[in-house]
Amino acid sequence: MSTTSQLGYERLNGVIGKHIYGNLYGVDPNILSDEKFLRSLVIKAAEIANVHLVEVKSWKFINGDKEGVSVLALVVESHIAIHTWPVYRFATVDVYTCGDHSMPNKAFNYIVSVLKPRKYIVNYADRSSE
Repeated sequence: MSTTSQLGYERLNGVIGKHIYGNLYGVDPNILSDEKFLRSLVIKAAEIANVHLVEVKSWKFINGDKEGVSVLALVVESHIAIHTWPVYRFATVDVYTCGDHSMPNKAFNYIVSVLKPRKYIVNYADRSSE
């Protein structure tokens, strides 16, 4: 069975869900504290992933070892999120998209290339329907 979505692309045999997420270690704490920069990074990552941005929200937390920034982009296809802990030089990145046109791996790789971690771990989950 084939249906056409509101965005005009074909959806065959249910939902195609692609989830890329990981941990980034050894990132410059100044970058991890820069809310404005991280917002722009997520917006560019959405473009690279070929998804449709709905809204971006961000929060900067000031609380010692819990200090950091969280950026969440709601996209038609799902979300992109970055959470940072500058004191630990650590960040998590989560890119989950639905649809065969989206490229979450490209968004994840772009974010990693910009943040330049000393090392990172990446995970992939197939979140497609049957």
